[in-house]
Amino acid sequence: MSCAMAETGEEEAVSAEASGFSDLSDSEFLECLDQENNQEASPPPSNPGPSAELPVKGDPGGRLPTRKRELDVSSPLERLHLNYLYVTDLCAQSWCEQQMVYGKELPEVSTPEQAAAKDAGASIHLARELEVHDLVNVAITAREDAWAVKFLNLLAMIPALQSEGRVREFPVFGEVEGVLLVGVVDELHYTGKGELELAELKTRRRPAPPREAQKKKDFLQVSLYKCIFDAMVRGKVTAASLIRHADLRPERPLGPAVLRHARQGGISVRSLGDLMELGFLALTLSDLPAIDSLKVEYVHQETACVLGTEVVPYEEEEVRGQVRHALAYWTGQRDPRGVDVEEAWKCRTCSYADICEWRKRGGMLSVTPEPRAKKNR
Repeated sequence: MSCAMAETGEEEAVSAEASGFSDLSDSEFLECLDQENNQEASPPPSNPGPSAELPVKGDPGGRLPTRKRELDVSSPLERLHLNYLYVTDLCAQSWCEQQMVYGKELPEVSTPEQAAAKDAGASIHLARELEVHDLVNVAITAREDAWAVKFLNLLAMIPALQSEGRVREFPVFGEVEGVLLVGVVDELHYTGKGELELAELKTRRRPAPPREAQKKKDFLQVSLYKCIFDAMVRGKVTAASLIRHADLRPERPLGPAVLRHARQGGISVRSLGDLMELGFLALTLSDLPAIDSLKVEYVHQETACVLGTEVVPYEEEEVRGQVRHALAYWTGQRDPRGVDVEEAWKCRTCSYADICEWRKRGGMLSVTPEPRAKKNR
């Protein structure tokens, strides 16, 4: 379906995209759910340090987490008790790293744009999921159960993809530059030329293609998915690395709901270790190829009109350079950065603009400059 794009003003474009959540794909929505599930299944740290004490929303004292805490020299990964990162974490950094940091440290702060995008993503995800397969809810009680579900999905999708079918929500995970990255590929299918293609569908509230800043974020996302998927099918992702990074107990018996779901799929296992062995063996024997092409399609939510399709060139060295820069923050090698003055428009609807340390330190010029006549006096 081809549609004429509606004319919209610059201010509307800024308002819709300034938060970085003007569109949301199924894979991003699933990663949000995955983060929530893992938080529920994982026990709180037994001995949190001073950095675990986050400020209360609306604190009259204005207390905020600072980069250089007294008596706290841990890296952000250690301070936030994170065993791994999601692909969307790094993509959020490419939009505004300082905003991403506040999102992690003050997760209770949420914008209407983010809430609306998440609601829209939920309904779209459900509809598209049911196009391919039935949806089954599996109760999890520990992070080993959550990872078991990933491997069960993997075992179901590998043969479907081998038969040149179409699969959705393909779980990917692997060590990149020393840090475990986790994600969910929106869709994998073979083209008419027999090439394996990764397709990311992003629905937009505005009937217009995204800005270059948004495209940059989306291109990094699909490029990272390819990087991780290719490593998985080439046997470069190991169980030992996954167990070490994610702090998993492979011998722990799986929960009854997970075991029941596995049996219904014809899989007889007892622990996560059993499932991991089957999963990595299936990847080794599958002869699945590396991803040949990357595509991002933008669709208007209300009308289902295609707003544009972007074929994303994959430049491995450039992608790894972006990853190294992003991870330098997480491993404590540098402080976070906000946006440059050229992209100060992103701050206009950011929930953290009033408390942003980057702006207070003069990291960028004021978003709303004084009138020229006043400055000339």
